[in-house]
This record gives sequence, C-alpha cells and structure tokens, in this order.
Amino acid sequence: MPWNPESPMDQKKQVVADYYRNVLTVEELAERYGVSRKTIYKWVDRFTQDGHRGLEERSSRPHGSPHQTPAAIVEKILQVQRRHRWGAKKLRRILMDRDPRVAWPSVATFTTILDRNGCVVKRRRRRKPGHPGKPSTSPDAPNLVWSADFKGQFKTRDGRYCYPLTVTDNYSRYLLGCQALRSTACASAKRVFVRLFREFGLPDRIRTDNGVPFATVSLGRMSSLSGWWIRLGVMPELIEPGKPQQNGRHERMHRTLKDATARPPAGNLRAQQRVFNNFREEFNKVRPHEALDLRPPSAFYTPSPRPFPEKLPELEYPAHFEKRYVSYNGGMRWKSNWVCVSRICQGAHIGLEEVDNEVWDVYFGPLRIGRFYEQLMRIQDDAGRLFRHQKL
Repeated sequence: MPWNPESPMDQKKQVVADYYRNVLTVEELAERYGVSRKTIYKWVDRFTQDGHRGLEERSSRPHGSPHQTPAAIVEKILQVQRRHRWGAKKLRRILMDRDPRVAWPSVATFTTILDRNGCVVKRRRRRKPGHPGKPSTSPDAPNLVWSADFKGQFKTRDGRYCYPLTVTDNYSRYLLGCQALRSTACASAKRVFVRLFREFGLPDRIRTDNGVPFATVSLGRMSSLSGWWIRLGVMPELIEPGKPQQNGRHERMHRTLKDATARPPAGNLRAQQRVFNNFREEFNKVRPHEALDLRPPSAFYTPSPRPFPEKLPELEYPAHFEKRYVSYNGGMRWKSNWVCVSRICQGAHIGLEEVDNEVWDVYFGPLRIGRFYEQLMRIQDDAGRLFRHQKL
C-alpha cells in the first residue's frame, strides 16, 4: 500500500480549491475530508484574507491574560531595579512602602518579571564530582585499612586553633598517630604520614571522608595527598558524603579523644601535643577495649611488612594500556595535541585503556579517574584553529 504523500497543508489547499469549484457542497466536502463544516468555513475565510499563508498553523496561545501584571506596574518595578540592583523581596518591600495603595504582585511574580527582562544573573551550577560509593573493604587484618581524619578544630588557651590529625588501624583500633597541626594543609599532613609510614610501614588502604586534604573535586576526587598515596601503592578509600557512620570505629575514637584531651584544652599547641601523646600511650597499651574482649589495641596490632620507599616507584600498567607522561603543567601529549589531565598527576605516567572506538578509560595507577574521548578532542582542536584564524 503506497504512503499518502500529502501533508496537512496540501489537504487544506485541496479543500479550498474544491470549495471554489462549486462541485461539492460544504457538507459533502466535510464528509469527504473528515472535518467539520465550521473548519471548512474557517479555512476559506483565512484563505480569502491572507491567501495560502492564512492556511498555516496558528498558535492557540491567548493574546492577553486577565491575570497579567499591568504594564505600568512592570515599568515601576524595572525602574527601581535598574537603580538599586536589588532582588525581588527588597524591591517589593520598598515599593509597598512607597505606594501602599497599589496591589503589588507576589514575590514570585516579581522574580518572573525580573527574569523575563534579563535582570536575573544566572548562577553557574557547581559541577558535582562522582563518588565511588560506600567502601566495601573489610578490615580483617592489621594494616589492611587505616582510617584518617581531622578531629574538629578547637582553640587552645592562647586563642589559636588546633587541628588534630588522627590515624588509626581499623582492625586493632590502634591509634597510630594524633598530631596537633595549625591547619588542614596538605604539606603538614604529608609530613605526618611520612613519619607514620616510616614507623609502621605501608597499609593497603586509607579510609577518609571527602574533605581537604584527603579529597578534592579533581579527576577521581584525588588530592595531592591521595595521589602521593597511590604512587606509594596505598589506595585511598572515601566514605559517602554525610555518612560518618561508614567510618564509625574512627569516629567513636574521636569522642573518647575529645573528652580526654580537649575539655579543657591545653595552653598552647606544644602543650596540647603532649596531652595527645599521653592519651595515645594510654589508649593503645593500657585502656581495655570492649570490641577487643577488654584487651588493649597493642595486643592485636603489628607493623606492616611493606616498608616505606624513600623514592617514589613508577606506576605500573598492563601491557595493553597506552602510557602517557603528565608534564608539570598538568597535561599530556596525544597525537600531537595537548590534553589537560590534572596537576595532581604531574611528573607521573597515566594509563589509557581503549573500551570503545576512540573512547579510553584513564587510570592513575589502579584508580580509574575518568574517560577520554578522542572525537571531542578533535572538535575542540578544530574550534581553536578556527578562532585563531578569525583572530588573525
């Protein structure tokens, strides 16, 4: 059965043409074309007034609304907004105070009027980085999973803030370190981990929250600190945002730490560190732990057999991966093009695994940090060349 090639516009023209031939009555035309007589008269009238252009589809939107804000009120709103650059709430308040007899519209209508006239600046939506989800590693042995966090800052009696960095072994609850720092900066935290790694060896994983310096909004949520861990062979493990119970053992230790060392705080940072050292000694070797059958954590903890390397080892990848060096500007070379990766990966190699045609999964060591599309790279490169050509 052949398809009917006629469009609705063609059928309207045919109806009007048949009407002017006077071969069929309006009732017969309506029956033949499956429309009402009122519709045929409407098409004929529109054709008479505007020709074939009158047969085109017209919007059914009403020309006016009884609920529309009067133009005079809209103009007053815009005049005040252009002068003060205020938002809807403030504009409505000042206009109501100036002329209380006018029935001013609601705040929502004020906002709509401002938006319609280009007076509302659109905020750039913050990019939400992905998250690997709930950590699944079970701490069944010492040094399999460490936990690290900054206990909530507090002021010592000299009025300066103290940020306690705490690190524990999840299996034995052993408090590996409790260091009083002046900030959550990566450099100071890294020095603490260097000391702990030299003293206790390297764990398999370190579980943290999503805050600085453990995670950022960069690729794979890596930070400079967690990128350094990966190069050492230690995988970072993040709990889900807003769910501290996923690191419950460490959080419970924080409660005991705060009760014993920060109420009241010491006189200064050095005195506070001595208090932390005494607490750590008692917590690890003297204080019985209910989860450990009322034995201290030192009875279950042994240092890691993995020593801390003084030189960072090279990241290894499977043979079928493409390896690219990330320079100190945070980019790599790909087929004569420069591709931005991340400054966190600078000075190291990343691995790329092709998962589809011109689609590559990007790895930093064992951690998948993103996906690279060659087609998008070519489009951006062509756009850049066109811009440079037009600029010249």
